[in-house]
Amino acid sequence: MKKQNGFTLIELVVVIVILGILAVTAAPKFLNLQDDARNSAAQGLKGAMAGAAGIVYGKAAVAGDETVSSGKNVGTIDLVYGYPEASTTGIGNAVDGLSGDNSDWTVVSGATGIGYGFSSSNTDCYVEYQNATSIAAPIIAVKNCN
Repeated sequence: MKKQNGFTLIELVVVIVILGILAVTAAPKFLNLQDDARNSAAQGLKGAMAGAAGIVYGKAAVAGDETVSSGKNVGTIDLVYGYPEASTTGIGNAVDGLSGDNSDWTVVSGATGIGYGFSSSNTDCYVEYQNATSIAAPIIAVKNCN
C-alpha cells in the first residue's frame, strides 16, 4: 500500500469553498461596524445632552429661573425655561466636549434648534436639540442614523 503524502486537489477545493462561504456570510457583519459606531456615539451624545439639561434645570430651579423664557443663564449656559438654550452658548456650553478645538462634533446646518454631528451636512448621523417650551422639556433626538 502506498503512503499518502499530502492533500488531494478535491480536499483543497472543498476547504476553499467552505472558507468562501464563511467569508460571504461574515463580511457584512464586519463591514457595518462604522455605522454602528457612529450610531452608538450619537446615542451617547443624546444621553449626555439629556443629563446636562437635567442638571442645568436643577440649578435654574434652585435660582428660580425655570419660568423665564430667555435672557437668564447659569454660569456660561444660556437658558430657555430653565433648560439650556438650543445654541452653542446653551447646550454647547452645558455638555463638556461639544465646543472647542478638541471637539469631534460639528454643528449641523439645517437642523431644527441645533444639531451636532460628525460633519456639517445634515445628511449624516447627528443629534438634534430643540428648545424647551413653557409646558415641555427640550426635545433631544438622534436623526439620520440607521
